[in-house]
Amino acid sequence: MKGTLVNVVAIILGCLIGFILKSKFPEKLGKIVMQALGLVCLIIGIQMALQISSILLMIFSLVIGGAIGEFIGIEEKLTGFGEKIKGRFKINAVSERFVEGFVSASLLYCVGSMAIMGALEEGLSGNPEILYTKSLMDGISSIALTAAMGIGVLFSTIPVLFYQGGITLLAQLIRDFLSPEVINEMTAVGGVLILSIGFDLLEIRKIRTGNLLPAILIAAFLALIL
Repeated sequence: MKGTLVNVVAIILGCLIGFILKSKFPEKLGKIVMQALGLVCLIIGIQMALQISSILLMIFSLVIGGAIGEFIGIEEKLTGFGEKIKGRFKINAVSERFVEGFVSASLLYCVGSMAIMGALEEGLSGNPEILYTKSLMDGISSIALTAAMGIGVLFSTIPVLFYQGGITLLAQLIRDFLSPEVINEMTAVGGVLILSIGFDLLEIRKIRTGNLLPAILIAAFLALIL
C-alpha cells in the first residue's frame, strides 16, 4: 500500500498549505480556482467515459448503481460522517463548508481511473507509479480545495485510505476476473461520475454523485457476465 500511503501524505501536506494560505485567498481567486478544477473534471470525465464499449452497459450500470446507492443512502452517510467529525473536533462557523469540502474531496479523490487502476496495479504487480502520479495531482488540488472549502478536505484521507487500500488488498483475490475490458468499463462509468463532480464544482447542477458510486461495481459485474 505504498502508493495509497503516499497519496494520503500528499493530500495532508496540500491541505496544510491550503489552510495556511486560506486567509490570503481572495474570494474571487478561490472561485476561479474551483471553476478551473470543475473544467478539468469535465475534461477528464469525458476522456474516461469515451472508453466505454457498450452504451447500454453504462446506462444499466448507472441506473442500477444509482438505485442501490439511493437505497443505501451513500451520499447521506458521507454527509453524516462529515457532520460527526465536525462535531467531534468542535469545528464551527470558522469552517462552515467543512462537510461540503469533505464530501467533494472524498468523491474527487476516490472516483476515477487513476484511483481504481492505480490501486489495482499496485495490488497485482506491486507497482505504485500510477498512484504516485495521482498523489502529485491530489496534493496540488488539495491546496486549492482547502483554501476554498476549509479543513474538511483533510478528512477525505480517511475514505481514500480505506477505498484505495481496500482495492489494493482485494486485488489478489479477484485477479483472475480483471481483464482489460472489465477495467475499461469501470473506468468509463467512473468518468461519468467525474463529470457529475465537475457540474457540481461549476455550480451547474448539484448531483448526488455519492449515490452513483455502486455503478462502478455494477459495470464490472455486467462486463464479466457479458
